[in-house]
Amino acid sequence: MGVNAEIEFPVIEFRPSDLKRGTDGWHRLCKRVREACETFGCFEVVYEKISAKVREETFELMKELIEVPVERKQKNVSPLPYHGWVGPCNQVSLLYEGFGLGDASNYDSVKSFAQLMWPDGHPRFWGEIGVCDDKLQITAVNHIVMMSGDKDRFSIATFAMPVEGTIIKAPKELVDEQHPQLYKDFDFMDFFLFAFSNPAKQIDSGEQLQALASLSPPISD
Repeated sequence: MGVNAEIEFPVIEFRPSDLKRGTDGWHRLCKRVREACETFGCFEVVYEKISAKVREETFELMKELIEVPVERKQKNVSPLPYHGWVGPCNQVSLLYEGFGLGDASNYDSVKSFAQLMWPDGHPRFWGEIGVCDDKLQITAVNHIVMMSGDKDRFSIATFAMPVEGTIIKAPKELVDEQHPQLYKDFDFMDFFLFAFSNPAKQIDSGEQLQALASLSPPISD
């Protein structure tokens, strides 16, 4: 006999008052995030809920963005992978099209992007996107998208990345003989660029960090 059970992932509200580093609220929030990552490997972040009207208008504006001429879309460029315009390609899908906006939480950045895409700047676009970015619900989990029917699919994804120059390293207090250091210290941006490089295409995504930064043998304190 089968058992149907749904796993309920932690839902964590990120209130502005809890985002100030060093406060009691910040420490409580950090604890909840750590526990969620240790237990589930993911969690859902909830900001202030957006209205159905704003949500509907935002996706309508996305449809307008797709209709922008290709020569204008190509102006949205970036040296970083998937940070500019991504047109249909073999690496992703011949049916896929995406826009990467590096600083989407910055009002001026979104406005500059709109002015690049539309001659009149399309004030309604950067106004709606700015509201949505502040209040968006984000679910950070591994997933697969399965579609049926003949309708286009639109989605908005928000990613958090360390600033350039951030060094990822194991805290010394967590390294001992029972728990040796497995990876050398590395610059996050080096790993990010490696993950999208040609050599990395031949490596399973779960093994890419091992290929870039593994220590052999591991180092214990």
